[in-house]
Amino acid sequence: MTRFGYTLMGEQSGPRELVRYAQAAEDAGFDFEVSSDHYSPWLVSQGHSPYAWTVLGAVAQATSRVELMTYVTCPTMRYHPAVVAQKAATLQLLSEGRFLLGVGSGESLNEHVVGQGWPSVDTRQDMLVEALEIIRALHSGDLVTYVGEHFRVDSARIWDVPDEPVEIGVAVSGEEGVRAFAPLGDHLIAVEPKADLIAQWDEAREAEGSQASRKIGQIPVSWDPDRDAALERAHEQFRWFAGGWPVNAELPTPAGFAAASQFVRPEDVAESIPCGPDLDELAESVRPFLDAGFTDIAVVQIGDEQQDRFLAEAAGPLLEKMRALR
Repeated sequence: MTRFGYTLMGEQSGPRELVRYAQAAEDAGFDFEVSSDHYSPWLVSQGHSPYAWTVLGAVAQATSRVELMTYVTCPTMRYHPAVVAQKAATLQLLSEGRFLLGVGSGESLNEHVVGQGWPSVDTRQDMLVEALEIIRALHSGDLVTYVGEHFRVDSARIWDVPDEPVEIGVAVSGEEGVRAFAPLGDHLIAVEPKADLIAQWDEAREAEGSQASRKIGQIPVSWDPDRDAALERAHEQFRWFAGGWPVNAELPTPAGFAAASQFVRPEDVAESIPCGPDLDELAESVRPFLDAGFTDIAVVQIGDEQQDRFLAEAAGPLLEKMRALR
């Protein structure tokens, strides 16, 4: 059965608002909630970027049913993997077993801020492999010393380890990522509905003798009673989306995203993001993910100004229509 989630979009909302939206999303019937983990928004027009882990700690106390997840954390640059392991264990305890750690190799936009440069994609993938090995080792509760090419851990132990292990989802986009991370992660995260990626992941997991896993995707929508307002908001705040992962991972600042997306037109945005009041159209946008074999799909409602109304008026009926597609 497909599960549908709500995205706590830290790039477009402040921390107190995000906690309020998390409560409303649970009340509206979403199955899980994912949080972005950025140091900066993609565009200045979005205007926010609070610390995701503090927000998630508050959300864990403000909700009682929904699963919580990072979508995604980069455990290699801003955060040492030993610190991510501690944060994830603590959040699992605070949420009473409702947390899933989503990780990826990161974006320059967020990771360059610590002044360590921005490695090549191959190096970033190698760093993520080591990070996952460290996180797994520390979540055992044992004393860990680790010496890798990129990371060292010296006599570290997590003292508050949850009885229920923290499951890990890994963002992958191609065959190389599948080979590297299928043995290390529990679940697949992807932002494009690629059926071949799902098949490769399942084959790799089966070859390792691993259990069946979830495939977690995400789609943006721009709901508004006024379609023109919905499209204008999507273009103003989400036109960066057109660049795709290979471009977006390399841009270091909102100014870079603004320059890269300056020629993206509203009609270009409308081709990839459903905009307006038609809930059937918005629901249909998840069909490619369903057809590709995704088990979990998180919805992004674009813009802060319509979040309350979206959650109060549109989210419940939209969930009914998306679930009917199954």
